[in-house]
Amino acid sequence: MGKRFLMKGNEALAEAAIHAGCKYFFGYPITPQNEIPEYMSKKLPEIGGVYLQAESELAAINMIFGAAGTGKRVMTSSSSPGISLMSEGISYIAGAELPCVLMNVMRGGPGLGGILPSQSDYFQATRGGGHGDYRLLVLAPSTVQEAVDLTMLAFDLAEKYRNPVMILADGFMGQMMEAVEFKEIPRDENLPDPAGWAVGYMKQRGSRALVKSLYLDPEELEEHNWKLQAKYAEMVKNEKRHETYLWDDAELLIAAYGTVARIAKTAINELRTEGLKVGLFRPISLFPSPYDPLEALPKSIGKILTVEMSCGQMVEDIRLGVGKDMPVSMYGRVGGMTPSVEEIKDQVRKALGR
Repeated sequence: MGKRFLMKGNEALAEAAIHAGCKYFFGYPITPQNEIPEYMSKKLPEIGGVYLQAESELAAINMIFGAAGTGKRVMTSSSSPGISLMSEGISYIAGAELPCVLMNVMRGGPGLGGILPSQSDYFQATRGGGHGDYRLLVLAPSTVQEAVDLTMLAFDLAEKYRNPVMILADGFMGQMMEAVEFKEIPRDENLPDPAGWAVGYMKQRGSRALVKSLYLDPEELEEHNWKLQAKYAEMVKNEKRHETYLWDDAELLIAAYGTVARIAKTAINELRTEGLKVGLFRPISLFPSPYDPLEALPKSIGKILTVEMSCGQMVEDIRLGVGKDMPVSMYGRVGGMTPSVEEIKDQVRKALGR
């Protein structure tokens, strides 16, 4: 094991991005993710990078658009209302096929809501919060170490698919402190060379690059859309990620992601001591959603309970995965409230008729 550091989640996310080669950050402060831009403002100038606090989230995402067009590793971070403001720009970036990493440390909503943790941005992240038929790769860590690892992976995935990748965390993960290790991940040698498409490489290429998402000819725009859909299909084929826990003999399966999955694991361990056979299914990629294992559940599983910090969003993907014959219920807390271990245990007992 390498050297480990005790770090707050937000700061670990920022350091992971730097380890992945990110030298450009444009953003605007909003709780509960402010430690990310604060950390970047100190560290990036020390390594020859650029930190710029924009005048708004709208300005920040368009600065990301410009920097991503040069082929450099670039990122921004925000929280729920800030991501809403960025949504038009994110659609532009996806339409122009540019790589970047977006971090959303979720808070309660709708509207300004509150500053406490939530998972109510699932639809916004996985269904494309802006206009047009575009998709983001969305990764949802459940520990600070996993957040570090997925952030470093996200930059490679963004370049591999020339598409924005979102790390979907929440206020708990941003503020908790855990020991983390920054493993050196070899850069994928098969990543596309930005000299082939990015601006600023005219001498190598012998021609100018045009980065755009505007196609006035409808036939050309339709062709572009189907090209994007083919790329998203490749993501679905190659980038599904999930974890299962004690599900081989489970009678009831809890589905949860992110911080809530950690709470659910504790509940499962305690329920097992009572003789209740409960397991966990945790999506790590939220898009693409890992439907495959849900289509081939262990035969012992008769019911599924999704637990979320929302009014019920991931539950729709769980239902799509298992089909109409499997009973799926949902327990949620919202507005910054968190499902407790005891609440989850009570919901499981009710579902199992105990």
